[in-house]
Amino acid sequence: MAISEQPINTETMRQNELVIELQTWLSNQIIGQEKLVNRLLIALLADGHLLVEGAPGLAKTKAIKALAEGIEGDFHRIQFTPDLLPSDITGTEIYRAEESTFTFQKGPIFHNLILADEINRAPAKVQSALLEAMGERQVSYGRETFKLPDLFLVMATQNPIEQEGTYRLPEAQLDRFLMHVTIDYPDIVSEKQILQLVREESKSALNHKPKTLPVKLSQESIFAARRAVLDMHMEPVVEEYLVQLTMATRNPAKYGDDMANWLDYGASPRGTIALDICARANAWLNGNDFVSPSDVQAILHDAFRHRIILSFEAEASGIDANHVLDTLSERVAVA
Repeated sequence: MAISEQPINTETMRQNELVIELQTWLSNQIIGQEKLVNRLLIALLADGHLLVEGAPGLAKTKAIKALAEGIEGDFHRIQFTPDLLPSDITGTEIYRAEESTFTFQKGPIFHNLILADEINRAPAKVQSALLEAMGERQVSYGRETFKLPDLFLVMATQNPIEQEGTYRLPEAQLDRFLMHVTIDYPDIVSEKQILQLVREESKSALNHKPKTLPVKLSQESIFAARRAVLDMHMEPVVEEYLVQLTMATRNPAKYGDDMANWLDYGASPRGTIALDICARANAWLNGNDFVSPSDVQAILHDAFRHRIILSFEAEASGIDANHVLDTLSERVAVA
């Protein structure tokens, strides 16, 4: 398959260099979690939200806090607990005695970067408070609607180990996440580097030595990078391949009886949109000037993992979403 090269845009190259500098700095702060760093930047470039699943202590919280230090924007952490109320997220009306009126006090959702920590520890009513914010970028309270910042990213976390006292996220909310990323423990080399990094950070804190921070990436640069991502060239054959992957989840019998038995529901149109924009962002981050099938394949699992619903037969047989998507990528051919 021949893919034509596109003319080099110097402004695009400059934006790419700025983001790569940020990625390099983040990788030095979040050791052993290159995938998480990459997916955070893809979510930032694709203007989407991230659901991250991993055991405690894998730097999920530190990753988004570090991202907040590297960009022009504010950060807020919301700890989800069973007694949390929707108004604790969106805000509530408060009475001002001096004016004898009620005014809306904005909640923590009105920040640029939001960490929804252990989102599945709060009941569905609280989780749904994020639905409008994530989907419409606004919060409605009574008859008023309040717009969220133009730069707005939610990173929600889940702990896959402890399930007692948790609530499963409804499919409608899962679909609002651009990607569902799973992370694992670092290797032995990274583990040693983490020890050294933490030791040095502790010494610096005791000596009151200021932390070395990167030049903050401006919001204008982020929006310019987003435009460049949307302008990435994609051949019709690659777009057709992308769409066929979505259709395969909805018509799995075409790709084998086993696939038909594994899937109850396929990916929604949001899945196609997510696969498209994330593949573009992946290609752009890699310094390419066009999107290739490998960019689509690289992001497939994270874009579809939470959007397909497995059958009871698949779950009973120990078949998980990753296995289904592995099989799917092997059987759907690039035209």
